[in-house]
Amino acid sequence: MSEPDFYKVLGVSKTADAPQIKAAYRKLARELHPDRNPGNKSAEDRFKQVSRAYEVLADPKKRKLFDEFGEVGLKEGFDPEQMRQYQRWGGGANVPREGGFQWSGNLEDLLRGAGGSGGGSVGDISDIFGNFTGRAGRRQPRSMPGRDIETSITLPFMEAIRGGEKDVSFQDPGTGRPKRLRIRVPAGIEDGHTLRLRGQGLEGTNGGPPGDLMVKVDIGPHPFLWREGRELHMKVPVTVPEAWRGAKVLVPTPQGEVSLRIPPATQGGAILRLKGKGITFGRGKTGDLFAHIQIGIPKDTSHAEGITDAIAALEKAYDHDIRAALKL
Repeated sequence: MSEPDFYKVLGVSKTADAPQIKAAYRKLARELHPDRNPGNKSAEDRFKQVSRAYEVLADPKKRKLFDEFGEVGLKEGFDPEQMRQYQRWGGGANVPREGGFQWSGNLEDLLRGAGGSGGGSVGDISDIFGNFTGRAGRRQPRSMPGRDIETSITLPFMEAIRGGEKDVSFQDPGTGRPKRLRIRVPAGIEDGHTLRLRGQGLEGTNGGPPGDLMVKVDIGPHPFLWREGRELHMKVPVTVPEAWRGAKVLVPTPQGEVSLRIPPATQGGAILRLKGKGITFGRGKTGDLFAHIQIGIPKDTSHAEGITDAIAALEKAYDHDIRAALKL
C-alpha cells in the first residue's frame, strides 16, 4: 500500500503556506464532517484522511519531517539524524518526489551496514529499524505525550454573543470513531478564536499525558447586527415622521429590549450609543451598542396621493444642496 501524499489529500501544492493549508482543511472538513454525512463510510474515511493530513502539514516540525522522510518520519521515536547517516553511508539512499524514505541499493547491504563496520553478518531486522526509531538494544521506550486533535464549530451570531454550552462532534484520529463532547463557550467569543480542552486529545504512550482538543470557532453572520472588536453595532430602521419629530423606539439588545431616543431631525446614517447594552466580557464588563439609523419610506402605495403632497411640501424645506460636500 503506497504512502499517502498529505498535500494531495488536502488538494494543495507542496509550496502552500499555512493560511492556504488551513483554508483547504476547513473547506474539506465542513463538507466531510460526520454530522453532515451520517452513515456515509466513504465521507468518514476521507474526513479521517483530511484530519490526519492537516495535523501533519499545519505543524512546521512534522511537515518538515514528512517532506524529508515521508510518513515514516512521523513515527514515535524516529531519529532523523540517524536516518540521514544511513542515507549518507549508503550512497544510494534517496527521498523520492512523492515523499518517504527509499533505499535504492541492496537491502542486505543496508542490514550488514547497520550490524557494524565492515562485512559483518546480517543482523535481526528489528535491530536496524530499532536504530531508525531510537529503540535499539534494551533501551526503555520514552514517555511521549499524546497529540492534539483539531476540529471546528460554527456558532450563530447571538450564541457567540451570549455564550453557553455547545455540543461539538469530531473524529478521533486514533480510533477512527466519532466523538461528541459538551463544551462551554464564553460570552463574547470572537470569530476565529480557538478553545483548548485539556486532556481531550489522543492518549499518550508509555505513561505520557494525553493531548488536548483544539476547537476553532467560526461565527455566522446576522441580518442586522455586527461587531467591531468589543463594540456591537445594529441597524435600526425608523419612519420619516419619527426621524423628523423625534421618537422613542424599542430595540432588542443582548440584555433585553430597551427604549432608544431618536432626537428630532435625525439624519439617516446617524449613530446613537446605548451604553452598556453590547457584548459582555469576562468579570462582568459590558461594552456598548451603537444604533445606526436607517430611514425607511412607506411601501403601501394606497395613499400615494397624500404622500406625494406631503413630499412636495417637504421639498420646500430644503434650503441647500444636501450633496454639495459629496466630492472626491
